[in-house]
Amino acid sequence: QVQLVESGGGLVQAGGSLRLSCAASGSILRINAMGWYRQAPGKQRELVAAITTGGATNYTDSVKGRFTIFKVNAANTVYLQMNSLKPEDTAVHYCNADISTRQPSGAVFRKDYWGQGTQVTVSS
Repeated sequence: QVQLVESGGGLVQAGGSLRLSCAASGSILRINAMGWYRQAPGKQRELVAAITTGGATNYTDSVKGRFTIFKVNAANTVYLQMNSLKPEDTAVHYCNADISTRQPSGAVFRKDYWGQGTQVTVSS
């Protein structure tokens, strides 16, 4: 019912920029938070950036000052603007969303959803 569709990944030279987008669709009652995770080969998945319904943001230390997360609520879309990219940013990036939906019983169901992943490759 709910799906996240990502776009914007690609190949860029060090120092370049990319903008990732993630659009949530379906029978959504509320998006509690959205964020971006990344996983590089041989490394654990890590949170890159997240934003809450109220607009509070957090970033992993390695991207502070370079990346910006923002959202367009009317479109249920979150973006990650990535500037001054470094080779160590190379990873598959996954959109994540904490979404509440209304069940047929009337109960509220809350669940984490994940996008399919988009590859970001930064060449040196």
